[in-house]
Amino acid sequence: MPELPEVETVRKALEKNIIGHRVIDVDIILPKIVKSNELKEKLINHTFTQIKRRGKWLLIMLDNGILLSHLRMEGKYYYKPSNEEILKHEHVIIYLDNNMSLRYVDTRQFGLMHWFDTIEDVDLYLSERLGNEPWDIKVTDLYHKIHKRTVPIKNILLDQKLVSGIGNIYADEILFISKISPLRPANQITIKELTKLVNSSSEVLQKAIELGGTTIRNFESEMGQTGHYQNKLLVHTKEGLPCLNCNNRIVKIKVGGRGTYYCPDCQK
Repeated sequence: MPELPEVETVRKALEKNIIGHRVIDVDIILPKIVKSNELKEKLINHTFTQIKRRGKWLLIMLDNGILLSHLRMEGKYYYKPSNEEILKHEHVIIYLDNNMSLRYVDTRQFGLMHWFDTIEDVDLYLSERLGNEPWDIKVTDLYHKIHKRTVPIKNILLDQKLVSGIGNIYADEILFISKISPLRPANQITIKELTKLVNSSSEVLQKAIELGGTTIRNFESEMGQTGHYQNKLLVHTKEGLPCLNCNNRIVKIKVGGRGTYYCPDCQK
């Protein structure tokens, strides 16, 4: 699943290609992805003005409203000539005034598109679904939300209502850097440890953004561009390899149903 750094990479690619261009037609091939009945009518004859991101959501802004998009498991956007053949899994085609098209591709068909007329409507919709991104978190506020919870701390990092933007890959890396076991109950995490987790989250995500995200299996941004943070991974996917800190073996377990890599010696 694309996480915050990957979505930020997509945002930059979209910004580079579609800002200032007017929509001349829309082809919705798979209607279930589009959650707004009037999306085609809302887009046609309107111009892209800005691309923003909140957590893993893209805010594709036009002169009359906002197309809110979530890539979910395997969603991608491609920028192609309008007359190029429509391929399998290209579910929404937005034709632009420069003979190019923006194509939403999704093999798993889990992606979502919503239309909102105002940014206030978007704010209301996302406020119920998203916590702050790591660099905006107040540690004391987060501590009060989790200090009575017994779920593993990794589940907390993955809960988008508490911390926005972190997915499975980066949660493993953050916990390893912080030397905290993914299995530790949240109510055992001290303020000092939580501060380290929040700081590590910011550092890991910022570095991943700089490197265009992580490509392990299927992440691509616009026109097949891939990320490079996978070359910096310390623990995720490293099962059986020696820990970079203590030389003991990295193990893989399940936490909250997610494959989880960690060092049992460093992350007590």
